[in-house]
Amino acid sequence: MQNTAEALNTSEVIESSAVPATVSTTEVDSPSNEAGLTYEVTRKDAKEKAELLTTAYDTNSVQYALIDHGNIVVSGQSGKNDEQGLKPLTKDTMYGIGSTSKMFTTVAVMQLLDQGEIDLDTPVVQYIPGFTMKDERYKQITPRMLLNHSSGLTGTSPTNASLFEDNDTYAHDTLLKQLSGQTLKADPGAYSVYCNDGFTLAEILVEQVSGMDFTSYIHRYITEPLGMVNTKTPLDSPDEAKMAGLYYPTYTGQLPYETINLIGAGGIYSTAEDLARFSTIFTGEAEEVLSGKSAATTAQDEYKTPLWPEDADNSIDYGLGWDSVHLYPFGEYGMKALTKGGDTYLYHASLVVLPEQDMAAVVVTSGGTSTYDQLLANEILLQALKEKGTITEFKPEKSYGAPVKSDMPESMLQYSGIYGASDTTVNIDITKDGVMSITSEQPSANPNQIYKYSADGMFHSSDGNEMISFVTEENGRTYEWLRRYASLPGLGQVAISMYNAERLQPQELPAETKEAWIQRDGKKYYLLTEKYTSLAYLVLPSSQLNMSKQLPGYVLDKRITGPNSAVSELQIPGMRGRDLSGLTFFTQDGVEYLNIRETLLVNEDAVKPFNFAKKSIVTIPPSGYARWYTISDKDGGKAIKVNRSSNASFAVYDAKGTCLFFSVIGGKDQVALPLGGSIVFAGDAGTKFEISAQ
Repeated sequence: MQNTAEALNTSEVIESSAVPATVSTTEVDSPSNEAGLTYEVTRKDAKEKAELLTTAYDTNSVQYALIDHGNIVVSGQSGKNDEQGLKPLTKDTMYGIGSTSKMFTTVAVMQLLDQGEIDLDTPVVQYIPGFTMKDERYKQITPRMLLNHSSGLTGTSPTNASLFEDNDTYAHDTLLKQLSGQTLKADPGAYSVYCNDGFTLAEILVEQVSGMDFTSYIHRYITEPLGMVNTKTPLDSPDEAKMAGLYYPTYTGQLPYETINLIGAGGIYSTAEDLARFSTIFTGEAEEVLSGKSAATTAQDEYKTPLWPEDADNSIDYGLGWDSVHLYPFGEYGMKALTKGGDTYLYHASLVVLPEQDMAAVVVTSGGTSTYDQLLANEILLQALKEKGTITEFKPEKSYGAPVKSDMPESMLQYSGIYGASDTTVNIDITKDGVMSITSEQPSANPNQIYKYSADGMFHSSDGNEMISFVTEENGRTYEWLRRYASLPGLGQVAISMYNAERLQPQELPAETKEAWIQRDGKKYYLLTEKYTSLAYLVLPSSQLNMSKQLPGYVLDKRITGPNSAVSELQIPGMRGRDLSGLTFFTQDGVEYLNIRETLLVNEDAVKPFNFAKKSIVTIPPSGYARWYTISDKDGGKAIKVNRSSNASFAVYDAKGTCLFFSVIGGKDQVALPLGGSIVFAGDAGTKFEISAQ
């Protein structure tokens, strides 16, 4: 559900397929206009760049659409769908749109505002009586704060949210219970930091006030009035045959379709053309769905709180729901642009709207990233504007310029130190001669980045595309402020301006606490409580706990607070302070468990080899916890066959933890056990697995 400019750093390698990529373009009747415009140049450019995504940017398939004054004038698709090549991509192929779903939630809330049912600045507790938290400040949270990411909620409650072909409503149904045990990370309204739980809470608000479940509500009041026949939620149980084919870089074969069961935050499926119809709400073409006043309200500068970088070219400037209400590069042309992107594990989407031009472009993909989708949508819009004569030429790409040699004030040395962001730390070292190096403690494609002090008082990268300075805000915290222009060949340029990290201070630990954490350092913890259909068993089945080597007293960004606890105290607006989580350990029957945001994991010390005899049985315990085993030297290379009920699954991993087989995906009767690997069995309590080994 994330949408972040950091997607530019995502490096995925999609498994190659024998099925050749196919390209098709849907012919769309051009609107009648006095110029007889056919958009042929835009159509050709969109087709070429969509194909570029599928050949050069790790994208399986692309679907796109351009709408102008209520008419869909360009529409097409590119790439591969099913492995057998039997299901061609069409304009009706549906994709998960991830966090672009948040705009449906925003529209629903604003409709209730239009009807006088709610007020944006009245506390949420007035509308959701069951909403409570440990932190008394929760009573100050308003619907506006949910929609502009300033509620102070810690982030995402992900348990059983991302499943394969499973519309289990657990994640939605338990949110209020999960929030009741949480505290806030900031005062409500203090600053905006991306937050999925805020939109699930807004979804619940819509249900409480309207008396309808969210899926029924959006169909009655949004999709049906706009003729969006290919927009569904998991609760509609969409036709699998209409879903875009999904693949994962390290797994061979096609995957089942993905369900995100936090619908208001990221669970809607749609098509590019349907989302183009949805965009008319914001261009004045659909005032029967939402008033022009409320549509315009969503596009206000909600991000302008005391804690936000000074204005700069950017892709993240929050409105209500929107990721940006001033999307670069459209300001270069004197135009206001709105955008909302979405990323699930497997689907990606971007909606870009030019309200004053009454135009919008949509790109949805299997594979890739929402950043790629946004850049393609930008390119389609700019090409159409040029073809219409609205703009005469494309603006050149921008740069901050290479560093201009200048003596650095000695005062800049104070900014050397360790800085943290969500689940990461970096060492920033500044020398007297004005050279700054940034080294990440985590594996990175750019392990050591070098910047030089420049005459403008900033540190610049040698190519001039990045500029860094430091800001100490009114809250007394010091931030690394990153500004970047990142160019992707053939797709254009994205601008980023954000507080990238916050300075953290080392701490000395009491001997007992330090020893407890040393015992855990480097240990893996294995997932126990996700449902047997969870994508987590494919993409993130275990986590390794590493104490910070460069920041004593911390585990990444989390400050150790006792022998069995650590907490993240970051306050970073935008994206880098999102989804903060503490760590809590407890021991039961001699086994250590780790609790991260209500998800339980078990210490690797409790994961023992399984003796794969000719016939074996594994039973899920009364706790419902998954059963993990390592694969011993004597069992490595054996082939196993597992009989199980429909409410269960198992997965096999190699020594590096890469998933080689997940029964929910299927495709094999027998599975070879990799030497040094592991195996997990998941299912309802009491479920039995009958294993035969050869």
